[in-house]
Amino acid sequence: MGNVFAVIRLSGSSLFTLGFDIAKTPLVTAVVFSEAILGLMLVGLLIAYLPTMYAAFARREQAVNMLEVRAGTPPSALEMLLRFNRIHGLDKLADYWKLWEAWFADVEESHTTLPALVFFRSPRAENSWVTASGTVLDAAAITLSAIDIPYEAPAALCIRAGFLAFHRIADYFDIPHPHDPHYPQTPICVERAEFDSVLDQLAAAGIPLKLDREQAWRDFAGWRVNYDRSLILLCGLVMAPKAPWSGDRVPGFHLPPFFILKKKL
Repeated sequence: MGNVFAVIRLSGSSLFTLGFDIAKTPLVTAVVFSEAILGLMLVGLLIAYLPTMYAAFARREQAVNMLEVRAGTPPSALEMLLRFNRIHGLDKLADYWKLWEAWFADVEESHTTLPALVFFRSPRAENSWVTASGTVLDAAAITLSAIDIPYEAPAALCIRAGFLAFHRIADYFDIPHPHDPHYPQTPICVERAEFDSVLDQLAAAGIPLKLDREQAWRDFAGWRVNYDRSLILLCGLVMAPKAPWSGDRVPGFHLPPFFILKKKL
């Protein structure tokens, strides 16, 4: 028992660099030095690691909180487009797509380098970085497919940045998803009737829409299919709150057995 206590005493003195106990042999001395270095390295990593994580979390949440002003709570693509039309004007959307393109690039880098950030929840329970992402991507897809304004190249780039970020985060966690999906071979979780209902509300607000709704639906589905499954699966992974066309689809759509079982439990 005395030997065990002596070993614990020496190990603690070395790991926490207290120095009140010393080793008696060269081999044990080498182990003591190694443990002391390990203790200092752990302290250094904590000092550098935690502020880096918090800085990435703060950057992510700033955009999520700003989206609440433009898209409501829970965020929806419909509300976002209606508010932009009322307050900013649809011609201001190009700057917003660029902002979120940069945000997606930052999230992709930070959430694969520091994967614990994926599970860091927003300070408010009704907010989530995943549902906020889905809202912006859906708004961009509706803008490109159905709203009768000049083609928004930044919206297309925003969608591409978004689905690449989703795919790479999903790949990190080994979540199965199609890497090159095409509609209608790969279905999406938004129904045609839901899409038409959104367009009806946009038209009632005076937003100009393209006349060919059939083509608009095919175009929207063609954009949405790129991020549809990874969006829903990431909502399931982080247990995101309900939001239109994202968090509200989790219980039964595209979920592998693990997520279905977790929801049942």
